[in-house]
Amino acid sequence: MLWLTWLSPLLLAWVLGTGLQLCQAELGTYASYLWPVIGSCLLSLFTLWVWRKVATQSRWHQSVALLICACAMSTVAALAFASVAWRAKAFQKDELPASLQGLDLDVTGKVMGLPQRQADGWRFRFQISEAFRQGSQTPLALPQQLQLGWYANESTDAHALPTLQVGQRWRLPLRLKQPHGLVNPGGFDMELWLWEQGIHATGYVRTGANSFAPVLLDHAFVWWDIEAWRQAARDRIQTRVNEPRWAAVVSALLLGDQAGVDRADWEVFRATGVAHLMSISGLHITLWACVARWLIAWCWRRSDLWGRSWCLWIPAPHAAHWGGLLMAWAYALFSGWGVPSQRTVAMLASVCVLHSQAVRWPLHTQWLLAMVVVVVLDPWALLQAGFWLSFVAVAMLFMGQPAKAIPAPDAWKISTTAVDKYMAAWQHLCALCKEQWLISICLAPLCVVLFQQVSVVGLLANLFAIPWVTWVVTPLAFAGLVWTPFWQVSAWAAQSLCSVLEPMAHWSWAVWHTAAPPWWLALIGMAGAVMWAFARKKVPRFLGLLLIVPCLCWLPDRPSTGTVEVLAADIGQGNAVLVRTATHSLLFDTGPRYGSDSDAGERVWLPLLQRMAERLDLLILSHQDADHTGGALSVHAAQPQAEILSSITASHWLGQSLTMQRCEAGQRWQWDSVTLEVLHPLASDYQQNLTPNARSCVLRIHAQDQTVLLTADIEAFQEQALVERLGEKLQADVLLVPHHGSKTSSTEVFLKTVNPRMAWVQAGYRNRYGHPAPAVMSRYAAQGIPVWDSPHCGAMHWRSDAPMQVDCERDRQRRYWHHRLP
Repeated sequence: MLWLTWLSPLLLAWVLGTGLQLCQAELGTYASYLWPVIGSCLLSLFTLWVWRKVATQSRWHQSVALLICACAMSTVAALAFASVAWRAKAFQKDELPASLQGLDLDVTGKVMGLPQRQADGWRFRFQISEAFRQGSQTPLALPQQLQLGWYANESTDAHALPTLQVGQRWRLPLRLKQPHGLVNPGGFDMELWLWEQGIHATGYVRTGANSFAPVLLDHAFVWWDIEAWRQAARDRIQTRVNEPRWAAVVSALLLGDQAGVDRADWEVFRATGVAHLMSISGLHITLWACVARWLIAWCWRRSDLWGRSWCLWIPAPHAAHWGGLLMAWAYALFSGWGVPSQRTVAMLASVCVLHSQAVRWPLHTQWLLAMVVVVVLDPWALLQAGFWLSFVAVAMLFMGQPAKAIPAPDAWKISTTAVDKYMAAWQHLCALCKEQWLISICLAPLCVVLFQQVSVVGLLANLFAIPWVTWVVTPLAFAGLVWTPFWQVSAWAAQSLCSVLEPMAHWSWAVWHTAAPPWWLALIGMAGAVMWAFARKKVPRFLGLLLIVPCLCWLPDRPSTGTVEVLAADIGQGNAVLVRTATHSLLFDTGPRYGSDSDAGERVWLPLLQRMAERLDLLILSHQDADHTGGALSVHAAQPQAEILSSITASHWLGQSLTMQRCEAGQRWQWDSVTLEVLHPLASDYQQNLTPNARSCVLRIHAQDQTVLLTADIEAFQEQALVERLGEKLQADVLLVPHHGSKTSSTEVFLKTVNPRMAWVQAGYRNRYGHPAPAVMSRYAAQGIPVWDSPHCGAMHWRSDAPMQVDCERDRQRRYWHHRLP
């Protein structure tokens, strides 16, 4: 089977070609992708002709064969590259026109997917059938799929909003915008997720007095709509299970609906290394397939009792294999068709095909085939953490040494059956421990790269969590489809598991945190994991372990003494700036709240600080506005050692929740030859009835003849007071634009006095306040001051030893699916 020898390299080439295309910053023309395919095909044909000419010359035969293999791999890689690029260009044609952003639209369509009820309203997917501008009868061309929010307002409670169901047809007043996410180092790529889902516009339902009321047109249950069945099952689970917390866990296990699981529960699952069990994984799909296979085989062998033997038509083993595959595929669709489900179905399908043909492929070929199937279905799955965790875990199990049977003494062989059962159970336990130990070591470098943490207690937790979830919680969730009281029993089983996991998650050594290693060190760590899994002798395995250790202990570079580094994160509408010196760090404001269950501290700063292995010394909350303090509690919970400096009064709820000191003009300290000084407010300002903006803390940072001025939300009166009090001492090289570029700030006198070399604006894309105001930006332009803003730039990096350079995270991470602003 010569072709089988060639198959693995060609499958690998397809994956590599797809991965290379995902690195493109811009898409080319259709023809630009066609020429490499034609060229590589011609080269392959030429090398094949040369091989046939020299086939009789043994000394050249092997070299030319290798050359043919390389050319064939390049052809397959070029074809994969071109196919993904052409598919991406087709996706781009469905974008929302920029001219329709922010307009009031009259849209009719159908609710798709599983609508998610939040504390402040609904989030759901909407498929458009027709759209108009309000007051017009001219049809508009809009993207087919929208991601929408339907929120409560001042006059409407969230519970008063109508209940959304899959399949409902609505006429809705909408405002849309092009997809735009936050771009931070190592942060979640929302724009990629929306692109992968085929969503090219986001928006919200208008509920004000100036728009018409939403109208429910009809709701027809369609029996072939899988999403409708999924929502029906979720609604029944929420009805039958007493506590919403455990109903969400059962829904996640049965339906793959993870959105309802509490954030605190996810933290417990991640800390104990069992998060993979709390979603639809390959283990669940395989379990379902095995049960279905056993039932089909049992019925098939007894078919003659019903009048006709089905075994004469199709042998029972073949019917069981294909029936199990069909049931696995059906359940994978029912559970949301995630990457683990795709991988498992692909592997089961390859096993069924090979079994029916009575052939055996190498395990690595089956593994690569399953990977190619997933990549063909969803090329952008290569950028998902779940893709690599899933496939790498399976690969390590393939390479790991199989557990050897423990031979029993002759005296035991003639003993009772109970002893044999105990020995079999012991062997199974030993094999389970060995596999879990192998997976824990081999996935450690990958977990550090993806999450910057490794669960130390994961080995112990998985030893009892895997069998408990696999053989108790999940089967009970399945059984609930037949008899609904089983869902409550499944919830009790999940609750008992969490009662064991929660104390483990709070152990001080439960999780090992480290910084994200550079790519070359990550490759060394993965090579060590391969050595650990593949080697059979102790010395190579020990060497593999030594290669893994540096990846787990990486410390990133810090600024040198006398140098300061400033990072203005992309947090939407708000302020949040990280300041780092050689041995100290402070965070100036923490960004906004995004909803009742999410804030910039939890979504942006905690992953970013963990990625940088950063330990805060000081947290400055400039004033009490929510767009500056929304993430304060999350940051403080993760960094309790940081002192807090703020202008927030003791009567405010944050002043009662956190221990903080006042920021007052004149406070001054030095970190590593870098001087930091509070310029505002004065001590007397706390005795006056000032607005929170007027009491904003203003911080000046001076290092290497470079000055940074962080102004928070001060307004024109405070700017004038600073000019009169400090004069030329107010001059700075980098200015954080006051109040996000509001019309009430950035006066001409202030700008002339500060005379910054550059200015930064932290504001949300198309925010409702219109920040930064065009009139304000014209003042900066008149002064010749270049302005960087977070919608265009993403996170902004600056160092005092390279004062003329600003690094934009959007430029660093630029990919063709990212939103481009004019």
